Amino acid sequence: MNSSAGIHHKAFKISHPQLREAEPLVRHALIQAARALLPVSEDLARLDAEVLLAHILGITRAQLFTRLSEILPARAIPPFESLVERRLAYEPIPYLVGHKAFYGLDLVVNRAVLIPRPETELLVERALSHIDALAASRSQVWVSDVGTGSGAIAIALAVYRPHIRVIATDISPEALEIADANARRQGVGGRITFLAGNLLAPLPHPVDLVCANLPYIPREQIRSLMADVRDFEPNQALDGGAAGLQIIEALLRQIEPKLRPGGILLLEIGDEQGVAVTDLARSILTPASLTMLQDMNGCDRVVDIAMRLEK
Repeated sequence: MNSSAGIHHKAFKISHPQLREAEPLVRHALIQAARALLPVSEDLARLDAEVLLAHILGITRAQLFTRLSEILPARAIPPFESLVERRLAYEPIPYLVGHKAFYGLDLVVNRAVLIPRPETELLVERALSHIDALAASRSQVWVSDVGTGSGAIAIALAVYRPHIRVIATDISPEALEIADANARRQGVGGRITFLAGNLLAPLPHPVDLVCANLPYIPREQIRSLMADVRDFEPNQALDGGAAGLQIIEALLRQIEPKLRPGGILLLEIGDEQGVAVTDLARSILTPASLTMLQDMNGCDRVVDIAMRLEK
């Protein structure tokens, strides 16, 4: 486990090499930053340094590689040093640069929202498959993304399936502002309705598909998380209660009247929660089917619950 103790106020300054250049080369700045970041980023230290410097210079990493032998502009040195210092305090790279890639989309993020993870793309892929099947028998497919955060799931579904309508909910007004901005940036703001409220309570009518990546970390485990998660990502998006199932259970108890007959619920879960969540779902619901999907690491990740065609 990384610890941020003693790191938060560590300074980083680019030293000028004893060469004829008055300012350091881009290459030298990257080498120094990567060396400084080794205790925080380990094998990703060089990548982190490249991402931060490319961000400061307003160029891509590919463009950065073509400028390694150029002098680093003096105006870029203080902000680059500042970002490296913040990374030394374990602040996540997406918060430092203000965006994160997810399912082929570039999403704005800040500390009001959880950083989208690659594991959640499995839920999106499954949802897209269900949407295609539902569209064959329904004139309009309605989807709800519960606890939308940055809007990652809702926006990905709306972008890749232009015929659907989406209702996204979150209890955080700050998160909804970010999600709405992301939807507009991706050109789908007109097909996603963002509503403030607890889980499915704000839904004005039943939907065909509910997607949810809810807080599922047991409260006592939060203190042992990596410092970049524990100290920077919103606790409200992490804390799943004593056993990590409190909010998932609340959703399961709300779901039946909020799904149309034959509707589907997709739940992202922790990698050790498969048995507990499926047992909980069967104790609350009488689904037509319940399927567990594994992520790329072979861990339980998404629970697929299909409801019966008749209520």
